[in-house]
Amino acid sequence: MNRMELLDSTPIPNNGGELKLFRHGDDFSIRVVGTRAGGGGELMNSRMHGSEDKLAEFACDKVRERASPRVLVGGLGMGFTLAAALRHIGPRGEVVVAELVPGVVEWNRGPLGECAGRPLDDARTRVHVGDVAELIRGERGGFDAILLDVDNGPEGLTHKANDWLYSPEGLKAAQGALRPRGVLAIWSAGPDPRFTIRLKKCGYAVQEVNVRAHGNKGARHLIWLATKPQ
Repeated sequence: MNRMELLDSTPIPNNGGELKLFRHGDDFSIRVVGTRAGGGGELMNSRMHGSEDKLAEFACDKVRERASPRVLVGGLGMGFTLAAALRHIGPRGEVVVAELVPGVVEWNRGPLGECAGRPLDDARTRVHVGDVAELIRGERGGFDAILLDVDNGPEGLTHKANDWLYSPEGLKAAQGALRPRGVLAIWSAGPDPRFTIRLKKCGYAVQEVNVRAHGNKGARHLIWLATKPQ
C-alpha cells in the first residue's frame, strides 16, 4: 500500500502560512497549513480538477473567436486551469498565468508538470511570479478574459490580499483590465449570493454555473461568468 509522501514545502508570501506538496502513488496533493483562518487542509488534488477545467473552458469559449485572444489566469495551482485555457484559446491566443508562490511554479516545472501535460512549456504561456492583482491594476483593456482560481472563492482562505480581488474596488479594476465584452470568470468552492449581487452592482452581466469536482462526481463547485458591457 502506497504511503503519503511529503515532497516539498514552500512559504506563502506575506506570512500567509505554508504549502506542502504530497504524493500518494500517482496522485498529488497540495495542503495549506498555518493560514490566517487557522488550521488548514487540502487545497487541491490531482484527481479532482473537473471544475477548474470548466472554469477555463466556459470563459475561453466566449472569446476564442477573437483575432488574438489574451487570457489572464490568476493562480497556477497544479496547472489544470492553465492547461484547459490553452486547449480552448486557439493557436493565436496567449495565456498569462500569475502565481503568488514561487515554489508552486517550481513544482509545476518539476514533479507536478506531467499532471496537466506541462502547460508551462507551451509557447503561448507567459508566467508572472507575483500577485495577480498587480496585472489587473496595471493593464487597462489588456485581456479578453480573466480567470480567478486563487483561493476557495470570495471567502479567501490562504492569503488576505485576495480579499481585494472580490471587493467592489477589485471587481471594478478587473472590469478596467478587460476589453469590451470581456469575461471575468471566478471559481468558488460554494455559492455566495451576496457576491453575485456585488458583481451585478459593479455592472457585470452575471451567469452562475454549478459544476462537479470530478466529471459527474465529487463536490459541487460554483463558477461565476461575469461579462463586461460593450
